[in-house]
Formats: sequence, C-alpha cells, structure tokens
Amino acid sequence: MKWDVSFETKCQAVDMGLLDQYHAISFPIYQTATFSRHKLGETSGFDYSRQTNPTRSQLEAVAAGLENAEHAVAFSSGMSAIGGVINLFDAGSHIITDIDLYGGSPRLFNEVFSRYGIEFTTVDMAHEDVTKYFKENTVALYAETPTNPMMRVIDISKLSDAVKGTDIKLIIDNTFLSPYLQNPLELGADIVLHSGTKFLCGHHDTIGGLVMLNDDKICERLRRIVTTTGVAMAPFDSWLLLRGIRTLALRMERAESNAQRIAEYLKGSPYVKRTLYPGLKDHEGYDIMIKQARGFGAMISFEVADRDFAEKVLNNLELFYFAESLGGTETLMTYPITQTHAELTPEMRERVGISDRLLRLSVGIEGVDDLIGELERVFKKAAS
Repeated sequence: MKWDVSFETKCQAVDMGLLDQYHAISFPIYQTATFSRHKLGETSGFDYSRQTNPTRSQLEAVAAGLENAEHAVAFSSGMSAIGGVINLFDAGSHIITDIDLYGGSPRLFNEVFSRYGIEFTTVDMAHEDVTKYFKENTVALYAETPTNPMMRVIDISKLSDAVKGTDIKLIIDNTFLSPYLQNPLELGADIVLHSGTKFLCGHHDTIGGLVMLNDDKICERLRRIVTTTGVAMAPFDSWLLLRGIRTLALRMERAESNAQRIAEYLKGSPYVKRTLYPGLKDHEGYDIMIKQARGFGAMISFEVADRDFAEKVLNNLELFYFAESLGGTETLMTYPITQTHAELTPEMRERVGISDRLLRLSVGIEGVDDLIGELERVFKKAAS
C-alpha cells in the first residue's frame, strides 16, 4: 500500500486502512494454524497459516508501503527470503553476484543452489563492468549496498541500466540502510530483500525476512514458494516486526547520527588503521550514496594494527555487546573473520579484504559520547 504521507508518519500509521474488525490500534496476533469455514466453497480469505495469516498479511502491507512497493512477501528468516528469490529461477540458470556479501549468502548459493544446477559468478560490482559476464542463461544480478562487511557502495542505477532491455532481474539486499534511507525499486531494482531481523525489527528479538517487488506474476510465484516450502513468517514474529517498524525512523535517525560521530572519531584515532563508513567524504562510494540514498546508515567497519589488538578490544568490551547480527538499539561489535564470514574460503576473504584486523560495528541509539568513551577505553587497554 502506498500512502501520500512522510516516512515517519507511515511508521506510525501502520494500521491506516488496515485495521482488524475490532479496530485494535495494535494489530492482533492471529496465533492459529487454521481457520474454519461456514459453508462449502466459502472462505474468509484465510484458510491455513502456512499459506496466509492476518498478522503476516498486515506486516506485508505495511512493509510494501515503506518500500513504495506493490507487494511484500514475509519469510521466516532473511536466509529463507534469499532462498525464496533464488528458487524463482530454473536449473541451468546463471546468476552474477557481488564479491562482498553476508557470509551466509555465498554459502547458500554454493552449497545448496549450485547442487540444483544454478551457476554463480562472483564479480566486483563496485568496479567491474557486469555486462562482460553476461551469458545467454544469465537471469539475475545480486548485490548488497552498502556491502557487508567492507562497506562498498554499489551504484544501483548503473546496474539497472546494465540489464535494461534484457530479462535479467536486478536483486538488491537493502538490509543495511532499511527503507528509511534507501529505496532500490525506485532506482531500477526488480526485487528488494531485507533481513527483517535487523533494522526493521530493531530489538534483536525475532528472526524474519521480507521481499518487496512490483511484479504481480513474480509475487504470485513467491507466495507459491512460501506455501510449498513452508517458510512463512510466524504470526508472533510478524507482530514483533510491526511493533518494531513504529520506531524505525527514530531509531535509524539516532543510530546514523551516532555512527557519523563514531566514524569521525575512528578516522582520527591513532589506534585505527582504516575506517570504512560511506558517510566519510573520502569514502570511495560517498558520491554514489549522496545520489541514491538519504543517509549513510549505522554500520561501520574498521581495521586495527593486528589480530592481537583486535582480540584485546573484543575481550575488554563492557558497554558494547560482542555479538553477531546488527540493527538493534544496542551497539554490537562483530569479528567477521570468525563470525559472519567464517565459512568463506581464505582466498575469498583475501579477495574481499576481510582480515583478522577487521572489526564491524552496528551502532545503536545509546549516548554517543558514551560509545566513543568505550572505544577510547578499550583501545588504550589493548595498547597497554
């Protein structure tokens, strides 16, 4: 559903025109597996929750409105959402992916879908001409922007121009920025993915995935995949995302403001060798971000002197959580080489730039001076 109001208002008016029969402000959790019918041949529109559920349908309508999409399909996790999208393509298809993706994505591509006869080619989409890799059986381009964890920026409009006039679908994972800061469909993407676990939920208390798109036929196929494979988001998880979305704009604004300050601190710190944040003017992708997004997000990666220093930082955290995931109200520090990207081959990690010196921050909404003070404290302790 598309509403002619600000994004902030969309987040609060999640029930605009979508109220349940009792007009509950907090949409109910329809925690049921099945629905009864009054007569043969009649249905309320909901029959079995693996197929459709009112709470999940509510979330899908709200999520589509945030991404300015015609459709949204909710999955049980971000990974099942990716799997659902790849399941759109037949054996013998060829998909081009960017080199820098969340580590679970290439694992899914290489360990599952390659066995089904789908071929994947990995390309540096930030620097290479993707058209050089097109084949007769190429069906899709797949990228994140900014990328995880190296914070590279992919020009979505440029990729859209590359596939124009072809049947190749452009798939963009928009998890790092959320619909608040970037809308890839408006830049020419065909399909947008979100790990709803992250910024959309915002509280590290549920798992979910969302796919947004404008194509009726592809949406119908995705819903068929959800029903057939049983990867629909549960009613309670759907409700948690609806609750989280109400504060999405506020959380993103505060977390991004904190991230900008922290990135500037890191850039000037003698303990940091390199700071990767697209909101820094010397970042390679800064100009592209200005063009295609409304902000720079709350994710930062940075490099320290060596593994020993990184280990000391992680082992002395007090205010930050040493944990995987991202997008919640709390600040998390992650060590990609042993956590999110542990299963990449050493060759692939080297190609991407993921080293044992790299740390990743998901910046939360705490007081920014406290966060900078925590970094200063652990850096000094690690150096002593």
